[in-house]
Amino acid sequence: MSASLLVLLSLVFLAIAVAIKLDSRGPVFYRSRRVGQGGREFQMLKFRKMRNDAGGRGLTLACDDRFTKVGRYLAQYKLDELPQLWNVLRGQMSLVGPRPEDAGFVSVHGDRYSRILDLKPGMTGLCQLAFAKEGAILDPSDPVGYYTERLLPQKVGIDTLYAAERSFWMDVRILAWTTLAVFGRVDIAVNRETGRLTRRRPRTVALAEPSVAEA
Repeated sequence: MSASLLVLLSLVFLAIAVAIKLDSRGPVFYRSRRVGQGGREFQMLKFRKMRNDAGGRGLTLACDDRFTKVGRYLAQYKLDELPQLWNVLRGQMSLVGPRPEDAGFVSVHGDRYSRILDLKPGMTGLCQLAFAKEGAILDPSDPVGYYTERLLPQKVGIDTLYAAERSFWMDVRILAWTTLAVFGRVDIAVNRETGRLTRRRPRTVALAEPSVAEA
């Protein structure tokens, strides 16, 4: 399937590559080290969405000042993730699976990650859908601290749930909801106890903490 998608999307890849090169100096692709199946690290491929000289934090905010003009568009529509089809073709990732995480963050929850790392990380999954707008959630004043203390434990819980409950039909549902999220611009909620996927209901009352059941 990944090979077929690479062929079908070849013109899209070419158009994005040309846009990136015309917009800013630097390579078309960005490689990020992530922890894969069995704890083996690999280079996850993305389209470059930041300035070539961008440094600093390893997390991306929704309105990150390191974005290029094209990169901001790629991030908004998740197009920067498309090159991961190559990682899938190479057997390093799967279309559906736990979120591929940086080694530094994995070490924070080493014991809890053991079950998650039995599986190949995925381009999409329960965690990816639940935190599709992660950049807008992070605290701009301390994104790494906020991510480590608040978001990472929730992600580990969701990926652990997926590892325990995964099935062919769960993966089919995740792919269907991912299509709806990307092309329909629909926000998805994930039940923390069952993994059930639903359309996120708009909040009418401001809450201090996210719901225990949905994220």
